[in-house]
Amino acid sequence: MHIDELRETYLRFFKEKGHAIIPSASLLPEHDPTVLFTTAGMHPLVPYLLGQKHPMGKRLANCQKCIRTTDIEEVGDPTHLTFFEMLGNWSLGDYWKEETIRWSYEFLTSDEWLGLDPDRLSVTLFAGDDDAPRDEESAEIWREMGIPDERIYFLPKNDNWWGPAGTTGPCGPCTEMFIEVDEVPKCGPDCKPGCNCGRYFEIWNDVFMEYNKEQDGSYSKLKQRNVDTGMGVERTAAMLQGVSTVYHLENFTPIVNRIRELSQRELDKSDKHEIRLVADHVKAATMIMADDRRITPSNTEQGYVVRRLVRRAILSADRLELRPGFMEEIAQMVIDVYKDVYEEVERNHDFIMQNLKREEKKFKRTLRRALRKLERILDDTGDITGEDAFLLFTSYGLPIEITREIAQERGLKIDMDEFREEFEHHREISRAKSQGKFKGGLADHSEEITRLHTATHLLQEALRRVLGENVKQMGSNITKERLRFDFSFNRKLTPEEIEAVENLVNDVIGNDLKVKREFMSYDEAIKKGALAFFKENYGDDVSVYSVGDFSMELCGGPHVDHTGVLGRFKIKKQENIGAGVMRIRAILEQDD
Repeated sequence: MHIDELRETYLRFFKEKGHAIIPSASLLPEHDPTVLFTTAGMHPLVPYLLGQKHPMGKRLANCQKCIRTTDIEEVGDPTHLTFFEMLGNWSLGDYWKEETIRWSYEFLTSDEWLGLDPDRLSVTLFAGDDDAPRDEESAEIWREMGIPDERIYFLPKNDNWWGPAGTTGPCGPCTEMFIEVDEVPKCGPDCKPGCNCGRYFEIWNDVFMEYNKEQDGSYSKLKQRNVDTGMGVERTAAMLQGVSTVYHLENFTPIVNRIRELSQRELDKSDKHEIRLVADHVKAATMIMADDRRITPSNTEQGYVVRRLVRRAILSADRLELRPGFMEEIAQMVIDVYKDVYEEVERNHDFIMQNLKREEKKFKRTLRRALRKLERILDDTGDITGEDAFLLFTSYGLPIEITREIAQERGLKIDMDEFREEFEHHREISRAKSQGKFKGGLADHSEEITRLHTATHLLQEALRRVLGENVKQMGSNITKERLRFDFSFNRKLTPEEIEAVENLVNDVIGNDLKVKREFMSYDEAIKKGALAFFKENYGDDVSVYSVGDFSMELCGGPHVDHTGVLGRFKIKKQENIGAGVMRIRAILEQDD
């Protein structure tokens, strides 16, 4: 079963079970400062898991684009990818364990669907602890489905508990399904699902979200019981196709083969890891930049991740001696793979290509500077210390891998313990500086977040009235202290324009306008004049917020009931973040 067929089959199955099929959310979480990227399908749904009504109903399913960088050092092994797709279905206070487990079993084993051998199916469940009880209810349902006790395993929280997406929020015990791979021998008498020998392949995870993790680390019960499931598209397709790695799938093999063809030297098995890294990193960078929020390579946040991916790809490409222009050619292949699944990939084609070309040129220049500095260090001291390697890494952008290779060529050995000590010290300082930056998120419906979220709507409309209707939202980020709003505009605002925007927003606040939420079809909302800048993120039915007759916008976040509670709006800072995108930071001042 190919990837396109797997997507279609999964969504058709759940549509027949009464689920609304919703589109993939953006890779860049809206209004959520706790994470840089959407890492799972449940992430954009956190407000609805907390009890907010979803315009498409209580049963949802989709295929979600995801980025995970926590495993970036494992990329190149048989299963780890930076960009991947995740199939999921959700119950928002509707069905519970009985239906979820029965449907999972049906989809996996029925000849009408995946048709896997039920005798190869094993499951794991939460063993219980002080926070939540052992999940005997799910175990009993699995037994009724025909899974014997010898293939039912109870594991602790680090194995069978999922969430929250950030530091706080919805979470709960899960039951994971594994297919036994006969071709891989057991690693020992205690071999069981969850070990890393490859004998057991995890194919699906059903999460029963009835808990909310609080700021102090404790767990409370949610207002409603939810189900959140996840099936990795690439990993599942690899298992169904009987291939040993995700790089042997149809969305990777043409790219991998082309990388080999572009090399100017004879490649062998020892180059496998570098080839896979180039394929993965160019794909991930392309998919991030394909988002309509237009993230460019930079030194901060999502832009830093894009830059890191591109530069790692360039370094691997240099070792493979790929011909110049390799990056745009591989990116074009990625676009061709996904353009019929995600419209924005083709729509942002030129933006992707321009940034890849610019970043490659910039990095080549940076690399030359770093190598000159390295030569000076060698001339002065005849050695490269761990501190030197860290300086080259932080100030000149020279990856430690290159510094080590050059040192080895000179017969030198870098003190890696010293490098790691410098690196950890630097990271601790960075972490201390950013504490408080990544608080809240989608799971935070606190008064401060709700007020600032509503103010973002007012700011957007005010900008459009002052600067023109070509102003388009490119992203936003909210903490308890401030809002940050990115929008399309090619220059800084004048003091008079800033004052006009502030006055417009504050007039709306002073008039204490009512904030109203309505559900309607997407087409009806657009006909009524509602703003919707990221069409691919919306389903057929949408949630529309109106602030009096001042603004109307599609949105799923928390809002106040009337504007009089917001406080005084004040723009604190503006900056040009490149590619025709401006950024405003603003606050709401409260009366003492």
